[in-house]
Amino acid sequence: MAASQTKGRLSNKRISLFSKRVCPHLAVWLLSRPSGKLARVQKTEMRRQKRESPRLREIRLSLYRDRVNSTAYDALVIGGGPGGSSASTYLARAGKRVLVLEKEVFPRFHIGESLLPGNHTLFRELGLLPKLHEAGFLRKTAARFELGNDSISTPFIFGEGRFNREPEAIHVERSKFDHVLLQHARESGAEVREGWTVQKFSSDDSGVSVEARSPDDQVHHFRASYLIDASGRGNLTGNQEGLRVIHPQHRKLAVFGHFANVDLPPVEQRTETIIVRLENKWFWIIPLSAEKTSVGLVIDKDEFAASEGSPEEIFHRWVNASAAVKKRLANARLVNTIQTTSDFSYYNRRLIGHRLLRVGDAAGFMDPIFSAGVFLAMWSGKLAAETVIAALDHGEANGPRFASYEKRVRRGLTFYWRVVENYYTTPFMELFLQPRNHFDLPSAVIAVLAGEPEGGWEMRWRVQYFFLLVKLQKLWPLVPRISFAPLKEARIEAPATR
Repeated sequence: MAASQTKGRLSNKRISLFSKRVCPHLAVWLLSRPSGKLARVQKTEMRRQKRESPRLREIRLSLYRDRVNSTAYDALVIGGGPGGSSASTYLARAGKRVLVLEKEVFPRFHIGESLLPGNHTLFRELGLLPKLHEAGFLRKTAARFELGNDSISTPFIFGEGRFNREPEAIHVERSKFDHVLLQHARESGAEVREGWTVQKFSSDDSGVSVEARSPDDQVHHFRASYLIDASGRGNLTGNQEGLRVIHPQHRKLAVFGHFANVDLPPVEQRTETIIVRLENKWFWIIPLSAEKTSVGLVIDKDEFAASEGSPEEIFHRWVNASAAVKKRLANARLVNTIQTTSDFSYYNRRLIGHRLLRVGDAAGFMDPIFSAGVFLAMWSGKLAAETVIAALDHGEANGPRFASYEKRVRRGLTFYWRVVENYYTTPFMELFLQPRNHFDLPSAVIAVLAGEPEGGWEMRWRVQYFFLLVKLQKLWPLVPRISFAPLKEARIEAPATR
């Protein structure tokens, strides 16, 4: 092995060790910096664009357009989930030739059924709101967080926040929702092929090549000017390039099912996602319709593996250990089967490559406690589409637009990573579940829950101040301490945040 390669590997190893012991956020930034060939290509591209004369630029653009016209597609999108569908719709509506290769045939089952108000802005831009209203999805106007012993229940009402742009979201059954989005991309002009499995990719100076297997098991090759990886947790390009880094402290597993007869308000009032926090695990309760509710348990993988019994037995064991969940499922009936899925949090060290952008879970995946997954997928899909459109118009292979995309998406992911990491600490939960109208901090918390990773200064300084208070709460009780142990005392109903 070359000395430089050995040095790089040792450096990454030291950074990874540093992340576990000292500062995970600084380590994520260090590991995600462009290095080696990619960094040199980006810097060269930036220098060339600065010194290029207008006449030379016009000649280069003319030659580039001639080369693009001989390429089958302007962009190829791997994956037809919310990130891929959104990116392809934005591209198609801009008049670009886009091909979507999706390995499944929709509709197909998927979890992640609670969305954020921030999605509504994207729905409006994509022209999706009429179709979503027609689909009959339930409104979501708040997120309610409770302790498992049923001692505290705190609602965060989106319409009462000052720093979020949208006042409500929707609960969705993902098989139906994802199908609506993919069909909309097709109707917008994208070429969509379902049942096609992408196996590998490569790139060169003139474009990208993708090898895919068709539903009849034949291998085909496609060419495009740019590649958007929206392959979800399949993480196709990141795995091919060895970029994925699993978070050492978030190796979770989800156990979940759909239930009827869950004890909830009448359907027109089922406007809340309910999150129930136990000491080191949590439940979600998401109403999907008048008849159906999604209920899931997120638990450490090692604890699940060491537990006795089937997944269904383990699930019900923890339901019975949580007063807040047990009362709601007392008369519930399972309408499908209890399922499990790994819930490992990870990120890719790079979110871009040569003519390549990664979106959604193909950029990074985190614990779904705040329901940010679909929003981050659609938001990064929009940014990726805008980057490709600008690159096509200016004849760029990489350059500052790609670097700007990576910076914005990385910042959004890190924003939610920090909240997720703090969520599993007791001082955070003590302040979070017992909000005080101090400098209007509840509005900043609502903005986080509503999907505002790039909120303005008024929101950002309050979020930073909240995290400072979390550190102080660990040393001195600014609000009463909480306990996860079973309690006999009466339940505390916290006032709605305003």
